[in-house]
Amino acid sequence: AADTQNVAAYVTRVANEHAVSVSSASSGADEGLHVDVALVANVTKRIAYENKEKLQAGMIIAGWDRKLGPQVYGIPLGGSLVESPFTVGGSGSAYIYGYCDNTYREGMSKEECERWVASAISLAIARDASSGGVIRLVTIDANGCERKMLQPSEHTVCDDELPALKIQTRRFL
Repeated sequence: AADTQNVAAYVTRVANEHAVSVSSASSGADEGLHVDVALVANVTKRIAYENKEKLQAGMIIAGWDRKLGPQVYGIPLGGSLVESPFTVGGSGSAYIYGYCDNTYREGMSKEECERWVASAISLAIARDASSGGVIRLVTIDANGCERKMLQPSEHTVCDDELPALKIQTRRFL
């Protein structure tokens, strides 16, 4: 996690510097800063590849830009770059590749896609003790980012997983 956080921080800085330089070079750039998703993916890939002996950083780069619209890139350990309709990563990903391949559909609505992702992550949580219990969803489109957090009691219980209990806490003085 530390490697991915450091790579993400560095790439964010590089992308912001690039956006500022492009914005200031073009006239009438008062719409805010924009960076191509493919540029961010390629900068991340280059860092991962050039440091593959030192880093343990598999990354997912996804976003929306005015040039190509929605994009998803996977950068596995070693620094290759794969563009695909979806990608998975993290310790629970090995448990859900088949599920994702079998159930993914082009053209899902935003709501369908969010349910699909939450279901996949819930399956990973059920099989992988390191996946935690909270699902954090970030939906990216032309309007920006929308963040949601699903508590264990708010997502599907999978297979023999014990149901999450809502626990009421009391404050004692």
